[in-house]
Amino acid sequence: MAARQPFTYMDTADEAVRATCDDATICKRFATSKGYWKDPYIQYFARSVGERKAPEINRGYYARVKGVNHLLDAFIRNSECNCQVINLGAGLDTTFWRLKDENLLPKKFFEVDFPTVVARKIHNIKTKPPLSKHLIETHSTDSLILDTQSLDSDRYCIIGADLRDISALDEKLKKFHLNPDLPTVLLSECVLVYMTPSQSSNLLRWAAEIFHTAMFINYEQVNMSDRFGQVMIENLLRRQCSLAGAELCQSLDTQKERFLKTGWEHADALDMMTVYSMLPQDDVARMECLEFLDEKELLQQLLQHYNICWASKDKLNLGTQGSVV
Repeated sequence: MAARQPFTYMDTADEAVRATCDDATICKRFATSKGYWKDPYIQYFARSVGERKAPEINRGYYARVKGVNHLLDAFIRNSECNCQVINLGAGLDTTFWRLKDENLLPKKFFEVDFPTVVARKIHNIKTKPPLSKHLIETHSTDSLILDTQSLDSDRYCIIGADLRDISALDEKLKKFHLNPDLPTVLLSECVLVYMTPSQSSNLLRWAAEIFHTAMFINYEQVNMSDRFGQVMIENLLRRQCSLAGAELCQSLDTQKERFLKTGWEHADALDMMTVYSMLPQDDVARMECLEFLDEKELLQQLLQHYNICWASKDKLNLGTQGSVV
């Protein structure tokens, strides 16, 4: 019998990163239960609403969802849905189902995450008819390609892969018919920060080289060198969750530079406090009435330590530079 391999620091760190997937899903489930935004599918990935989340957390997720969705939807509309989406580190995200409901489904929607996360999501899709129904409706043949680490249909594909292994990632995506000639949106939300600068740079460079018309939307931490940022890092370290890429999260400039240095033609970034102030104010007013917020300064600090950065290449002149609003 082969000797069991020792449990390494890398295993521990990866497990802590995988746990953040559940944290995000539970937070979204609670916020949607309070009416911050609508997501009828999140309930199939989080069994219960769970314990109460602070209003500043709910408002932060609201700004995150609205800001990222605006950029994504604008790209899809500009391409008239003749594009593909790659959600990197997708976790239990429900964007595919939202886009199907809103008639904004791209030619194909890819998701990539750790194989263990993908296995869980595939199980949920298989056992929850409201989830599997959308795949069946958009699939033209009798059978789906399905195993424990991948699911492939005409319009949706989920792949178990390590984003740090570019050659394997590239091979798996091409196996499931990734089209480098299609306009492409790549999404990452609190993903790159868990990779070393060299690892995330390799990923960004690969994307810039393979696609001629593309947008990369990245949501994650920023302004991490001040005291509030250091407390965030320390809190995550207590959970054995190291922000290996924190040095690229020092400012909006470092966020933009990482893209410009890896082959992207244009990059812009806004902290989430700015994004929050730019969202449609009638809906913001509705949302702010849902719960009383006592810690307004805490909300401001929280939003100032996250950002959306988006980078683009635009050979087809789709207007991919975009803006949050």
